[in-house]
Amino acid sequence: MIPFFVLAGTLIICRLIGWAGAEFFATWQHCLRVAVAAMFLLTASAHWGKRRADLVRMVPPAFPRPEMLVTLTGFAEIAGAVGMLWTPVTKAASLGLAVLLIAMFPANVYAARHELTIAGRGVPGLFMRTVLQIAFLAGVIPAGWC
Repeated sequence: MIPFFVLAGTLIICRLIGWAGAEFFATWQHCLRVAVAAMFLLTASAHWGKRRADLVRMVPPAFPRPEMLVTLTGFAEIAGAVGMLWTPVTKAASLGLAVLLIAMFPANVYAARHELTIAGRGVPGLFMRTVLQIAFLAGVIPAGWC
C-alpha cells in the first residue's frame, strides 16, 4: 500500500505546487510522471535493502534465479523512473513500466496466495494486489502518453 500512497501523495503535492505557480507542474501529466517516478524509485529501493530477501521469496519457484530477477527488475524500475522524467523517452518508459508491472504480477499472486510478508508485514490479499496493479497501470500508461 505504501507505493500507492507515494504515487497518490506525490501527485497531489505536485498539483498543489502547480496551482501555486510552478509552470512544470501546471499539467496533470507532468505531475503524474513525477509521481510514477517517485513510486518506482521507492519500490526499486527494496530490491537491495533489508526487504530484498522478502522480494526474492516472492518469486514463484517456476522462475529460475530469483535473486537475479529481483536485481534486474530493480534496475528496470530505476530506468523506468528516470525515463518518466526525460521527455524524449517517456513513451518508451511508460510502455516498459507497464510491461514490467504485468511481468511481475505472478510474484504478487504467489505472495498473496502463500501469505508472505515484506518487512514482517503481511502482503495485501490477491484482490487488493490486483486492484493496486490496475491502479499502477492506470497511472503509468497515461503518464507517458501526454
